Amino acid sequence: MNNIDTKRISRLTAILTQLQSKRILTSTTLAEKFDVSVRTIYRDVKVLERAGVPIYMKDGKGYSLMDGYRIPPVMFTEDEANALITIEQVVMKSSDSSLITAYSGAINKIKAVLSYSTKDKVELLENRIAVSPAIPNAITSNSLTVIQNALTSFKVLDITYKSASKNEITKRSIEPFALYYTLQENWSLIAYCRLRQDYRMFNLDKIITVTQINTSFKPHELTLASYLKDKEKNFRYP
Repeated sequence: MNNIDTKRISRLTAILTQLQSKRILTSTTLAEKFDVSVRTIYRDVKVLERAGVPIYMKDGKGYSLMDGYRIPPVMFTEDEANALITIEQVVMKSSDSSLITAYSGAINKIKAVLSYSTKDKVELLENRIAVSPAIPNAITSNSLTVIQNALTSFKVLDITYKSASKNEITKRSIEPFALYYTLQENWSLIAYCRLRQDYRMFNLDKIITVTQINTSFKPHELTLASYLKDKEKNFRYP
């Protein structure tokens, strides 16, 4: 097999991976990512279609895989596996127990598809990485995954919140917008508060209870970049 064939096979595999990880991808985006022409992407997609991969044009905007189609487990490279194992040690120091549980489940599935030689090296690396004990390992919240699900599903959350500034407990209905990780290694939720009728930042360790309710909200037009820029000028407590 010549070098051109090898490059194309690698690109076809990478395109499949991209299609499975994204809901929709344009030919222009793929061409830029793989540094080829749009015409080349057209030809690659035709090859994949002839091979039986159910690719279709979604809303005339870009390519998408048929719902329910799954590609067999991807074999991670050694560098990719090492990166994930390194991040695992940091995640284990997270202040949110739900994130730790979810990541542990995901990393175990990833380890299951590694080749035997990579597994041996990953196990060695796991035993050679340590996070400074100066970084606290105190669990302060257990709501991050619930909030993430509500954020991506555009579902309202009912929370009981203890305000740090006023030392009062209030019940709120909020529309989750974004998550923010501070230098103090704590998670905060940026959300539209229906009580205050404005965006507020809620520290996860101050959320006493959180429940996702069956009420949807329209996606926010505000961008995270514009919110953070405004926050620098006018910080507002919940």
